[in-house]
Amino acid sequence: MNHGSIATAALLALLASSGLSFAAEESGTAASPAPDAAAPQAAAPAGTPAAKEPKLTPEEKAEKEARKECKKTICDILATRDPNGDDVACDITKTWREEDITKMLGGKISWLWGKAVCQSKLEIKRADLAKAMSEAEYEVALEPQKVSCTLAQKDKGEPYEVKLTLSPKVKFKDGKATEANINWGEASAPLFVYPLIYAGTGLDNQTNVLGPQVVHMVNEFATRKCAQIKAELPHGTPN
Repeated sequence: MNHGSIATAALLALLASSGLSFAAEESGTAASPAPDAAAPQAAAPAGTPAAKEPKLTPEEKAEKEARKECKKTICDILATRDPNGDDVACDITKTWREEDITKMLGGKISWLWGKAVCQSKLEIKRADLAKAMSEAEYEVALEPQKVSCTLAQKDKGEPYEVKLTLSPKVKFKDGKATEANINWGEASAPLFVYPLIYAGTGLDNQTNVLGPQVVHMVNEFATRKCAQIKAELPHGTPN
Protein backbone atom coordinates (compact mmCIF):
# COMPACT_ATOMS: atom_id res chain seq x y z
CA MET A 1 0.00 0.00 0.00
CA ASN A 2 1.53 3.31 -1.02
CA HIS A 3 1.70 6.54 0.95
CA GLY A 4 -1.21 8.15 -0.89
CA SER A 5 -3.58 5.23 -0.37
CA ILE A 6 -2.73 5.00 3.33
CA ALA A 7 -3.31 8.73 3.77
CA THR A 8 -6.64 8.30 1.97
CA ALA A 9 -7.66 5.40 4.20
CA ALA A 10 -6.71 7.33 7.34
CA LEU A 11 -8.65 10.40 6.22
CA LEU A 12 -11.72 8.30 5.43
CA ALA A 13 -11.43 6.58 8.80
CA LEU A 14 -11.46 9.97 10.55
CA LEU A 15 -14.49 11.12 8.56
CA ALA A 16 -16.35 7.86 9.09
CA SER A 17 -15.63 7.86 12.82
CA SER A 18 -16.77 11.46 13.11
CA GLY A 19 -19.97 10.70 11.23
CA LEU A 20 -20.56 7.63 13.40
CA SER A 21 -19.73 9.46 16.60
CA PHE A 22 -21.75 7.09 18.76
CA ALA A 23 -19.38 4.29 17.73
CA ALA A 24 -16.05 6.11 17.52
CA GLU A 25 -13.40 5.23 20.05
CA GLU A 26 -12.52 7.86 22.64
CA SER A 27 -8.91 6.73 22.52
CA GLY A 28 -8.42 8.56 19.24
CA THR A 29 -7.49 5.45 17.26
CA ALA A 30 -10.65 5.55 15.14
CA ALA A 31 -11.10 2.92 12.48
CA SER A 32 -8.03 1.06 11.35
CA PRO A 33 -7.28 2.25 7.80
CA ALA A 34 -6.10 -1.09 6.53
CA PRO A 35 -4.94 -4.48 7.88
CA ASP A 36 -1.34 -3.89 6.82
CA ALA A 37 -1.09 -0.23 7.78
CA ALA A 38 -0.02 -0.86 11.34
CA ALA A 39 3.09 -2.77 12.36
CA PRO A 40 2.76 -5.44 15.10
CA GLN A 41 3.46 -3.99 18.51
CA ALA A 42 5.74 -5.86 20.88
CA ALA A 43 4.22 -6.66 24.25
CA ALA A 44 5.36 -4.37 27.03
CA PRO A 45 7.56 -6.03 29.67
CA ALA A 46 5.80 -7.04 32.88
CA GLY A 47 5.63 -4.19 35.35
CA THR A 48 5.94 -1.51 32.68
CA PRO A 49 3.77 1.49 33.67
CA ALA A 50 0.82 2.15 31.38
CA ALA A 51 1.22 5.11 29.07
CA LYS A 52 -0.29 8.25 30.54
CA GLU A 53 -3.29 9.73 28.81
CA PRO A 54 -2.39 13.07 27.21
CA LYS A 55 -3.62 16.15 29.06
CA LEU A 56 -6.71 17.51 27.36
CA THR A 57 -7.08 21.14 26.46
CA PRO A 58 -10.20 22.96 27.73
CA GLU A 59 -11.67 22.69 24.23
CA GLU A 60 -11.00 18.94 24.09
CA LYS A 61 -12.56 18.47 27.55
CA ALA A 62 -15.71 20.27 26.40
CA GLU A 63 -15.84 18.14 23.25
CA LYS A 64 -15.49 14.95 25.28
CA GLU A 65 -18.24 15.91 27.72
CA ALA A 66 -20.62 16.70 24.87
CA ARG A 67 -19.92 13.33 23.26
CA LYS A 68 -20.40 11.57 26.59
CA GLU A 69 -23.83 13.14 27.08
CA CYS A 70 -24.84 12.00 23.61
CA LYS A 71 -23.57 8.49 24.29
CA LYS A 72 -25.51 8.31 27.57
CA THR A 73 -28.69 9.01 25.63
CA ILE A 74 -27.93 6.33 23.05
CA CYS A 75 -26.87 3.76 25.64
CA ASP A 76 -30.11 4.34 27.56
CA ILE A 77 -32.15 3.60 24.43
CA LEU A 78 -30.09 0.47 23.70
CA ALA A 79 -30.56 -0.76 27.27
CA THR A 80 -34.28 -0.03 27.66
CA ARG A 81 -35.25 -0.80 24.04
CA ASP A 82 -37.97 1.79 24.50
CA PRO A 83 -39.03 3.27 21.13
CA ASN A 84 -41.03 6.08 22.77
CA GLY A 85 -39.35 9.43 23.28
CA ASP A 86 -37.11 11.92 21.55
CA ASP A 87 -34.88 10.95 18.66
CA VAL A 88 -31.12 11.34 18.97
CA ALA A 89 -29.78 14.67 17.72
CA CYS A 90 -26.27 15.62 18.85
CA ASP A 91 -23.80 18.23 17.65
CA ILE A 92 -20.43 16.50 17.76
CA THR A 93 -16.92 17.93 17.61
CA LYS A 94 -13.82 15.75 17.79
CA THR A 95 -10.21 16.90 17.67
CA TRP A 96 -7.79 14.28 16.38
CA ARG A 97 -4.22 15.14 17.32
CA GLU A 98 -1.50 14.54 14.78
CA GLU A 99 0.21 12.02 17.08
CA ASP A 100 -3.05 10.06 17.43
CA ILE A 101 -3.44 9.87 13.67
CA THR A 102 0.19 8.82 13.25
CA LYS A 103 -0.39 6.10 15.85
CA MET A 104 -3.43 4.96 13.88
CA LEU A 105 -1.12 4.56 10.89
CA GLY A 106 1.17 2.33 12.89
CA GLY A 107 3.84 4.95 13.59
CA LYS A 108 5.55 4.13 10.28
CA ILE A 109 3.78 6.45 7.85
CA SER A 110 3.85 10.23 8.02
CA TRP A 111 0.47 11.95 8.17
CA LEU A 112 0.33 14.62 5.50
CA TRP A 113 -1.31 17.24 7.74
CA GLY A 114 -1.36 18.39 11.35
CA LYS A 115 -4.33 17.97 13.67
CA ALA A 116 -7.81 17.36 12.31
CA VAL A 117 -10.93 18.89 13.86
CA CYS A 118 -14.13 17.19 12.72
CA GLN A 119 -17.71 18.30 13.26
CA SER A 120 -20.98 16.52 12.57
CA LYS A 121 -24.60 16.46 13.61
CA LEU A 122 -25.51 12.94 14.60
CA GLU A 123 -29.19 12.14 13.99
CA ILE A 124 -30.69 8.72 14.70
CA LYS A 125 -34.32 7.73 15.07
CA ARG A 126 -34.98 6.39 18.54
CA ALA A 127 -37.29 3.67 17.20
CA ASP A 128 -34.50 2.38 14.95
CA LEU A 129 -32.14 1.90 17.87
CA ALA A 130 -34.81 0.18 19.96
CA LYS A 131 -35.78 -2.17 17.13
CA ALA A 132 -32.13 -2.99 16.37
CA MET A 133 -31.85 -4.34 19.92
CA SER A 134 -35.26 -6.01 20.20
CA GLU A 135 -36.06 -7.52 16.80
CA ALA A 136 -34.54 -10.71 15.41
CA GLU A 137 -33.31 -8.88 12.31
CA TYR A 138 -33.36 -5.15 11.58
CA GLU A 139 -31.56 -2.64 9.37
CA VAL A 140 -30.83 0.87 10.61
CA ALA A 141 -30.56 3.29 7.68
CA LEU A 142 -29.45 6.73 8.80
CA GLU A 143 -30.43 9.91 7.03
CA PRO A 144 -27.47 11.61 5.27
CA GLN A 145 -25.00 12.73 7.91
CA LYS A 146 -22.89 15.80 7.14
CA VAL A 147 -19.28 15.78 8.33
CA SER A 148 -16.70 18.54 7.98
CA CYS A 149 -13.06 18.39 8.99
CA THR A 150 -10.36 21.05 9.02
CA LEU A 151 -6.87 19.68 8.41
CA ALA A 152 -4.12 21.85 9.79
CA GLN A 153 -1.10 22.38 7.56
CA LYS A 154 2.21 21.43 9.09
CA ASP A 155 3.73 24.66 7.89
CA LYS A 156 2.10 28.07 7.94
CA GLY A 157 -1.16 28.48 6.07
CA GLU A 158 -4.90 28.24 6.40
CA PRO A 159 -6.29 24.78 7.27
CA TYR A 160 -7.79 22.68 4.53
CA GLU A 161 -11.53 22.08 4.88
CA VAL A 162 -13.10 18.80 3.82
CA LYS A 163 -16.88 18.29 3.72
CA LEU A 164 -18.65 15.01 3.11
CA THR A 165 -22.02 13.35 3.45
CA LEU A 166 -22.50 9.73 4.39
CA SER A 167 -25.66 7.64 4.74
CA PRO A 168 -24.65 4.61 6.82
CA LYS A 169 -26.66 1.41 6.91
CA VAL A 170 -26.11 -1.20 9.61
CA LYS A 171 -27.81 -4.60 9.69
CA PHE A 172 -28.46 -6.22 13.07
CA LYS A 173 -29.27 -9.78 14.05
CA ASP A 174 -30.27 -10.65 17.61
CA GLY A 175 -29.07 -7.27 18.84
CA LYS A 176 -25.63 -7.38 17.20
CA ALA A 177 -24.38 -5.59 14.10
CA THR A 178 -23.54 -8.05 11.34
CA GLU A 179 -23.07 -5.90 8.22
CA ALA A 180 -22.52 -2.21 7.48
CA ASN A 181 -22.00 0.20 4.61
CA ILE A 182 -20.92 3.82 4.96
CA ASN A 183 -22.39 4.95 1.62
CA TRP A 184 -20.29 8.05 0.91
CA GLY A 185 -22.08 10.90 -0.86
CA GLU A 186 -21.11 14.34 -2.10
CA ALA A 187 -17.72 15.73 -1.13
CA SER A 188 -15.94 19.06 -1.33
CA ALA A 189 -12.27 19.66 -0.60
CA PRO A 190 -9.31 21.73 -1.82
CA LEU A 191 -7.65 20.60 -5.03
CA PHE A 192 -4.73 19.07 -3.10
CA VAL A 193 -7.04 16.85 -1.00
CA TYR A 194 -9.99 16.14 -3.31
CA PRO A 195 -8.33 13.39 -5.44
CA LEU A 196 -7.67 11.40 -2.25
CA ILE A 197 -11.27 11.81 -1.14
CA TYR A 198 -12.72 10.99 -4.57
CA ALA A 199 -10.62 7.86 -4.99
CA GLY A 200 -11.13 6.65 -1.44
CA THR A 201 -14.89 7.13 -1.22
CA GLY A 202 -15.39 5.61 -4.66
CA LEU A 203 -13.36 2.55 -3.71
CA ASP A 204 -15.14 2.11 -0.37
CA ASN A 205 -18.57 2.45 -1.99
CA GLN A 206 -17.60 -0.31 -4.45
CA THR A 207 -15.74 -2.70 -2.16
CA ASN A 208 -16.96 -1.74 1.35
CA VAL A 209 -13.46 -1.80 2.80
CA LEU A 210 -14.48 0.03 5.98
CA GLY A 211 -17.77 -1.82 6.51
CA PRO A 212 -16.37 -4.60 8.75
CA GLN A 213 -14.64 -2.01 10.90
CA VAL A 214 -17.94 -0.15 11.37
CA VAL A 215 -19.54 -3.42 12.50
CA HIS A 216 -16.76 -3.83 15.07
CA MET A 217 -17.12 -0.23 16.26
CA VAL A 218 -20.90 -0.51 16.70
CA ASN A 219 -20.70 -3.78 18.65
CA GLU A 220 -17.83 -2.47 20.77
CA PHE A 221 -19.86 0.60 21.66
CA ALA A 222 -23.10 -1.27 22.38
CA THR A 223 -21.33 -3.61 24.79
CA ARG A 224 -18.08 -2.46 26.40
CA LYS A 225 -18.46 1.30 25.91
CA CYS A 226 -22.05 1.42 27.17
CA ALA A 227 -21.09 -0.73 30.17
CA GLN A 228 -18.24 1.66 30.92
CA ILE A 229 -20.52 4.69 30.66
CA LYS A 230 -23.07 3.05 32.99
CA ALA A 231 -20.35 2.23 35.55
CA GLU A 232 -19.26 5.87 35.62
CA LEU A 233 -22.73 7.17 36.50
CA PRO A 234 -23.59 7.97 40.14
CA HIS A 235 -25.31 5.10 41.95
CA GLY A 236 -29.01 5.11 41.31
CA THR A 237 -28.84 7.46 38.34
CA PRO A 238 -30.52 6.12 35.20
CA ASN A 239 -28.16 5.61 32.29
